[in-house]
Amino acid sequence: MSKTAPMSAQDALVAVMVAASASDQHMRTAELMAIQSMVNHMPVFANYDVDRIRRVSQIVFDLFEEEDGLDALFGLIREALPERLNETAYALACDVVTADGNHSQLELQMLEEVREELQIDRLHAAAIEWGARVRHLTP
Repeated sequence: MSKTAPMSAQDALVAVMVAASASDQHMRTAELMAIQSMVNHMPVFANYDVDRIRRVSQIVFDLFEEEDGLDALFGLIREALPERLNETAYALACDVVTADGNHSQLELQMLEEVREELQIDRLHAAAIEWGARVRHLTP
């Protein structure tokens, strides 16, 4: 992926996950492992080149450094992501944020941004959030 090449739908999903993880400026090992695991095992990432994760991550990090970078990031994501995958993107972001068992206020704010930017219905969002929470409970 070059600087001018558009993101693929899978790139956009990775960007949402990376943004959710990096939103509190601490990408924890559990979050990185969750991203890697989802890319390796979910059908939506079939035939995805995992080497692209690093390049997409760098784009997210670069945009986070810019004043209006978050708006630019969401613009790229909305452009690349078919509407039918918006809830998938939100679910992946929720799974990343809950992977380490902690939710920082910044991470929760990022999830709210993702929910609003991707126009996730509030009832659907609540179900997605509940699913993420129960998947990551510990005994």
